[in-house]
Amino acid sequence: MLDLACGDGFLLDLLAAAGHQAIGVDVSSGDLVLARQRPASVAEGRAQQLPFADHSFDSCVSHMAFMLMSDIDEVAAELARVLRPGGRLALVLSGSAAGDDARALFGKLLRETLADVPAEQRLSPLGDKRCRTRAGLDEILAPAGFVPVQWRTEQIDFSGSLEQVWDFFSVTYNLFPLSESASSALKAAFFAEAPALTGPDGLIPLAFPVHLASTRSVYRGQ
Repeated sequence: MLDLACGDGFLLDLLAAAGHQAIGVDVSSGDLVLARQRPASVAEGRAQQLPFADHSFDSCVSHMAFMLMSDIDEVAAELARVLRPGGRLALVLSGSAAGDDARALFGKLLRETLADVPAEQRLSPLGDKRCRTRAGLDEILAPAGFVPVQWRTEQIDFSGSLEQVWDFFSVTYNLFPLSESASSALKAAFFAEAPALTGPDGLIPLAFPVHLASTRSVYRGQ
C-alpha cells in the first residue's frame, strides 16, 4: 500500500497496525526525517513523478493532501501507473465551510486580513477546485483510468474552547507567509468575535466536513 504525501508517517503506523505492508512518499524532507523514526519505509518524491516502478502497489491512500496538489492530472496519471490493474485508491478530502460556525468566521476574517497585506504575504491558493465535488474528482481521475468514485461526506466535530479552536486553525492552516503583525491582527479579530458563537454547552462550534472518496483503476483491456 502506498501512503501518498505521508508527512511524518502517522498514518503509516495505523496501516501497519492493521496488517498492511505500507510505503510512504512525501516531497518534504523535513517531514520524512520524522517519518524515518517510525518502523516504516518511506521515500522522497513528488506526486507528479513518483519514484516507483509500474504496478508496484495494490492500493493507495492519501489523507488531506490530494486536494492541495498542483498539476493534479499528472498526479492521477502517476497513481494509475504505479497501481496494479484493479488497484484501489482511497482519498480523504477537505470539505467546504458552511453555516455560522468558527470555520466560517475564520475564513471571513482571513479574507479581510489578506485584503490589507502586501501580495507577497498573501496565502497562495492550493490545489484544484475540482477536488471539492464528486463530479470534479471523476473529471480528474477518469481520463487516467479510474472508475467513477464512491463518495460520502462526514462531519468531524472539533468544537471546543476559544483557545482550542484557535489552536486548530493555527495548526491546520499555513499562516507562515503572513507577517507577525498580520497574524496577530487575525488572532485578535478572531478572539474578539468568536465568543459570540458559544453554544449552551460552553463550546464554540466547529464542524469540519471531509469527503471520503474511493475508486479502482480499470483493468487493462477493459
